[in-house]
Amino acid sequence: MTSDSIKNNNRNKNNNKNTTKWFSDITLLRESQIMKIHYITGVGALFVVAIHIMMRLIMPFNMSLEFENVILNYKNVFYALLLESILVLIAIHGFNGLRVILLEIRQTQIWERAVNILVIVAMIGIIAYGTRTIIIANGFSLG
Repeated sequence: MTSDSIKNNNRNKNNNKNTTKWFSDITLLRESQIMKIHYITGVGALFVVAIHIMMRLIMPFNMSLEFENVILNYKNVFYALLLESILVLIAIHGFNGLRVILLEIRQTQIWERAVNILVIVAMIGIIAYGTRTIIIANGFSLG
């Protein structure tokens, strides 16, 4: 190895360390912003669940649970959007609450990253599965 290649190799190692440090210092949202989202989704969930309950009170409870009525509800665009908004708001609010609880258990950087990734993946999975149910109930095919 020549002295120039050794210098270039050392320079690359330093650049990689700086890049890694730079990426580890990036945070997408501050905790205060995440908690604002948590509060907004909580209030939003209360609002849309109240509308959902009022719509269920239009007909007797046992009739509202019949298969034909459930499918008709899913085919109503307004009601399908209401169900989707309930799904998204409660998933975001609930998984963020779980994230906060898990972060209180242990407060290391590795634990925080693992919890954040796990919660985001689980939240996306729940929302995707619920959305799939709404799409299938409307008679659309996924494949």
